Amino acid sequence: MSEKIVMITGGAGNLGRAAEDAFARAGCRRVVVDINGAALQAAYPVESGDRLLIPLDLMDGSSVERAIATVNEKFGAVNVLCNVAGGFYYGEPVHEMQAEVWRRMLDLNATTLINAVRAVVPGMIRAGRGTIINVGAAAHVRAQAHMSAYAAAKGAVMRLTESMADELRDKGIGVFCVMPEIIDTPANRLDMPAADTSGWTPPSAIADVMVLLTDEVASIMSGGLFALKGRPREVQTAW
Repeated sequence: MSEKIVMITGGAGNLGRAAEDAFARAGCRRVVVDINGAALQAAYPVESGDRLLIPLDLMDGSSVERAIATVNEKFGAVNVLCNVAGGFYYGEPVHEMQAEVWRRMLDLNATTLINAVRAVVPGMIRAGRGTIINVGAAAHVRAQAHMSAYAAAKGAVMRLTESMADELRDKGIGVFCVMPEIIDTPANRLDMPAADTSGWTPPSAIADVMVLLTDEVASIMSGGLFALKGRPREVQTAW
C-alpha cells in the first residue's frame, strides 16, 4: 500500500477525514479535495509531505482536469480514487419537488463522481491498475418518503459502479461501492436527537472497509456493492 497515491473527494467532511486518516495509516500518499477551501485547511491544519490539499469544485469538469494535471506533476498518477463527495436532501414529496433540487442531488452525487473518474481513469489505464471506491447509500434499496431525489441520485451511483466495473475490469481497475445506512456523525446526531444510534456506523469503520477493498479485494474481484451497518465490531457487510 505504501506506494499508492489515493485521491479522496469530499475530504473536509466526516467520512472524507476518516478515509484520509485510514489511508495515511496504511502508508499511502493522499490527495484530498473539497469544494470548501477554508474547511479543507481547518480539517488538516498540519502540513504533510505525503498529503496534497486541493480546493476544487468537482462539478466543473475543466477544473477537475487541471487539478489532476497538477497532481500528476507533484505526486504522480492517482492509483486509488475514493468518491466521497456528495449531498443529502430531505424535503417535499415528488409532486412538489423543485427541478433545482433534482438537478442539485444528481450533480452533487453523480456528476462529481463522473468528472473525477473522467480525469483520473486515463492514468489508471496507462498504469494498468487502479481502484475506484464510490459511496452509495442503503436508501437506494428502499427509498423513504421525502428523500426521492437523494435516493435516486445514490441509485445512479450504484448503476455507475456496475457499468464501470464491467468497462474497466480487463484494464486492471477494480470498481466498488460502499453503501452505509446512517453514518454516526455530529450532524446526524443533531438532526435526529431521539434516534437510537447503537446501529449507526462510524466513519472510521467505513474508511477501514475502503482500505480493505483497495489492498486485498481489488486483486480478485470488481463491481461489488457493499452494504454496511453497525458499530466497528458488529459491521455487517453484504457482498
